[in-house]
Amino acid sequence: MTISRLPRSIWALGFVSLFMDISSEMIHALLPVFLVSVLGASTVTVGLIEGIGEATASISKLFSGWLSDRIGARKLLTVLGYGLGAASKPLFALAPSPDWVMFARFSDRVGKGVRGAPRDALVGDLTTPDLRGAAYGLRQSLDTVGAFLGPLLAIGLMALFAGDFRSVFWVALIPGAIAVTILIVFVREPERKPNGRTPRFPLRATELEALGGLFWGVVAVGTVLTLARFSEAFLVLRVEGRGLPVALVPLVLIVMNVVYSLTAYPFGALSDRFDKRAILAAGFAVLIAADLVLAFAPDVWTAMAGVALWGLHMGMTQGLLAALVAETAPETSRGTAFGVFNLVTGIALLAASLTAGALWEWVGPSATFLGGAAFTGVGLAGFLLLARPDAPEEP
Repeated sequence: MTISRLPRSIWALGFVSLFMDISSEMIHALLPVFLVSVLGASTVTVGLIEGIGEATASISKLFSGWLSDRIGARKLLTVLGYGLGAASKPLFALAPSPDWVMFARFSDRVGKGVRGAPRDALVGDLTTPDLRGAAYGLRQSLDTVGAFLGPLLAIGLMALFAGDFRSVFWVALIPGAIAVTILIVFVREPERKPNGRTPRFPLRATELEALGGLFWGVVAVGTVLTLARFSEAFLVLRVEGRGLPVALVPLVLIVMNVVYSLTAYPFGALSDRFDKRAILAAGFAVLIAADLVLAFAPDVWTAMAGVALWGLHMGMTQGLLAALVAETAPETSRGTAFGVFNLVTGIALLAASLTAGALWEWVGPSATFLGGAAFTGVGLAGFLLLARPDAPEEP
């Protein structure tokens, strides 16, 4: 059985992700409503904060991924990144204004950026090609278990603390500290020599080209999906706007992440056996369906169905894209490749979130999701033209 063949350190990295996501999502599930209802921010500001936060993480991943190739120490950078993420949590509890939240989000996402590319490259280092889809899928599944347990805890704590957002944000520090402890104690990094051939930073055009055409094809697919998939904050606002009580708002991310968690490993393992292109194309189609359901949802239940479809598309695509990066990039530049991939998709997420916020503010909520569906449709058409059966397979 594939899952029993995965190294123990892969499981440990999965549980690190689980606990840190509990910590982060306890805050993230409440943050859009906290910003709008408590701090008086506009939806454009929400989009800006979300976009800047994710773009910051992506820019940080570029440097940390390259550095992990250069010095041959992926675990050290991963520990530093998770430590910074845990230490940033009290800033949300103390925030008196949207600007402060932006700074807290920035700090948290720098931590995510420092750990992201080295951790993803470490998963590739720990596994053989026939297990990579399953390994990335498992880590993503456990990560996403944390992503729905966090909002679930947020609901219970909001009831316990009588709607006090800040008290919930303080509690979020605890699972963050647990994540860092597991990482330090249980993850074993395979021995790697520093890569003296790693290009100098910042990267030059010739060095980026050396990452290979197959890798850049994966980047193109990931960018299109990201442009069509703006921040989940807009899912929260959409379902709340359909009548979901504020105290139950975390249910939005719970539903999305339950579906995401249940599907990420099966689709990852499936991709080790079958055509990855077909699974990605199906993921595009599911995202279109999710956008259309959310655009026309007349009530909470229909909107939640759209959220579930959104989670399904995430499970079908995110772990698979990570496995493709690991497979198509040169082994000696795997950390750099993850950094480049996340930088490009992070910039795309900033553009997507700003566009989504503007459409919401100036046209209406339905326009945000119809725009996403239209862009996904264009992306799917382009992908089907490029991913023909006679195209070269991934190595």
